[in-house]
Amino acid sequence: MRKLILLAAMAAVALPTAATAQRHDSRHRTEVRQDRREVRQDRHELRRDQRELRHDRRAVRHTRYVAPYRSWSYRPVTVGHQLRPVFYSPRYYISDYGAYQLQAPRHHWLRWIRYGDDLLLVNIRNGRVLDVVHYRFW
Repeated sequence: MRKLILLAAMAAVALPTAATAQRHDSRHRTEVRQDRREVRQDRHELRRDQRELRHDRRAVRHTRYVAPYRSWSYRPVTVGHQLRPVFYSPRYYISDYGAYQLQAPRHHWLRWIRYGDDLLLVNIRNGRVLDVVHYRFW
């Protein structure tokens, strides 16, 4: 009889522990599944963002250049060169500095202008080139 009582007491103590462990294990599995799902979603969003960035960069690089006048031909430009006012038109302005990895001009009379495959920082008051970034378009 003692053995039976002792066996019943052990069973009573062991069963709730096993049930608790099983509940804890199922909660843990659920949390792991949720974490994996979040990681997959984050990877998916990262891939989508990278695709969009590549697309934006391609669009920036492959925009067609239109010559400012009929007899114009590209000649390399250096700092100090003076541009003709025809290049100051909004058609040649670069307004999205981040897409071209440029710093914003410090003053309102400075503009980034596309000149062939190059980008020029120009003082539009006198037309002088202050900075040149070669081969940004190809």
